[in-house]
Amino acid sequence: MVRERNVYRFDYYALLFFLASFAGWLWEVALHVFTEHRFVNRGIYEGPYLPIYGVGGLLLCLLFRSLQKKPVKVFFYSALVCGVLEYVSGMFLEYKWGLRWWDYSGHFLNIHGRVCLLGTVAFGAGGTLLVCLVLPWYEKIYGNIPEKWRNLLWVALTLLFIADGAWCAMHPNTGSGIAY
Repeated sequence: MVRERNVYRFDYYALLFFLASFAGWLWEVALHVFTEHRFVNRGIYEGPYLPIYGVGGLLLCLLFRSLQKKPVKVFFYSALVCGVLEYVSGMFLEYKWGLRWWDYSGHFLNIHGRVCLLGTVAFGAGGTLLVCLVLPWYEKIYGNIPEKWRNLLWVALTLLFIADGAWCAMHPNTGSGIAY
């Protein structure tokens, strides 16, 4: 069962975090392949995930799930929430490691190179896609996976993520095409 009295289980959110983190990684890698014509593992982690997308996905799910039938509202709210998340994350990463993992300085309507209009519109579209289309699909699939397999999956992914995070805290991924 997915819900117990309108409260979702922890594994629901853990698996959604990894799904959104992986989707974000795919998006960033595909964007880089398209624009730079080469594969680059985007982000500070070694694994195929970008936690900022996972956090954003969870926030959007928690905040806007009730608006699934109102995609225009979801679009604008998602753009706002994701824009703020991207800006704050960019500030933190620059403070922590003294590097920029993204720079929109040359883009129209950017704020300190950390966010720009095009990126914010893309996040609005992605948030609308997540909340209005992916979440209903995810909930159906989630409900069809036996609980023991869901638990095994989120525990295994979490252990890999923690190990990767520990490694990358000392050796962040800063190679060519990663940091500016």
